[in-house]
Amino acid sequence: MRGERDPQFRREIKKKSTVSLNNFNKTLEVIHIDFQMQISPELLLGSAIGLFTALLWAVSTNVYKTQSKEATPLAISALKMWAAMVFMSFIVMLPFRTAPFYVPIESLVFLIASVSIGLVIGDLSYLTSQERIGVSYAFPIANIFPISTYLIAIFLVNEPIIISRFFGIVIAVIGVAIISREQITNNEKPEMRKADFLGIGLAVLAAICWSLGSVFLQIGVQDIDPIDATFVRMIFGGAIFVPLCLTAVKRGMPMPTRRAAKIVMAAGFLGMTLGTLLYTYTVKLIGASIASLLGSTSPLFAVPISIIFLKESFSRRSIGGVLLTVVGVILVIVAI
Repeated sequence: MRGERDPQFRREIKKKSTVSLNNFNKTLEVIHIDFQMQISPELLLGSAIGLFTALLWAVSTNVYKTQSKEATPLAISALKMWAAMVFMSFIVMLPFRTAPFYVPIESLVFLIASVSIGLVIGDLSYLTSQERIGVSYAFPIANIFPISTYLIAIFLVNEPIIISRFFGIVIAVIGVAIISREQITNNEKPEMRKADFLGIGLAVLAAICWSLGSVFLQIGVQDIDPIDATFVRMIFGGAIFVPLCLTAVKRGMPMPTRRAAKIVMAAGFLGMTLGTLLYTYTVKLIGASIASLLGSTSPLFAVPISIIFLKESFSRRSIGGVLLTVVGVILVIVAI
């Protein structure tokens, strides 16, 4: 038989083996390059900032929760927005800034749209939904906004379609929904749990508004400093809340106590000022679709905070939700 004794046969086998090995090495090199392109320094930095933002929002949300008996949801939203407006006015005038304030008209339009649609219409839709169907239903429904953000970003800003990233977003959203559902169900009064189509529709509307606000923010902040973008958003957001609060007070909305107002405004520095500013940096670095998911993971950080400081209970489902959220976030960041 032809084989080991045939030199020509051995040369052919060696040649084929060399070609196969070279092809395998090239494949590994392509995979390595593609992985490096996915895990860029901007993605890592933006993801770290996004997760820290979620932590700030978790802390501030728990503080707002402690004042819910002394201030209405609208009053809390307005106070934290007005506090952020004042804080951002100081930040934008800091002497060590390397560039002067600059916001072109094109960016201004999208920034105003982002705060009007996202932080005003979206938040008010959510608050109304929460009053109609309860937090345990409203929050999980509205929390689908990372999914809708990804879909909207595909059409408006040409977000690349990556299957693993989409599944990661879905998994993380399910995890966050489980965490929030368990936390709320354990602490919410049964009589608040009622469902109607208007309440459900408002929760879905809130998710869409938050998604549009994040994508418009990505477009608006593209060519400007995030500090300038956040300042503009807080100015217009604060202005919009003035007539809303005046109308609510005329209709009988109780004024918050001084103590509650001080606490909410102090927490607003963490959540609304630093949180919104860092979220804007996150959107600029890694885009609205990933930023919205990372921002939505605040219940993940709220679990240990509420257990340690608010003495709230937790369950195995909460732990399962945490694991799903972590796995989903990893899939989104790696996205290969």
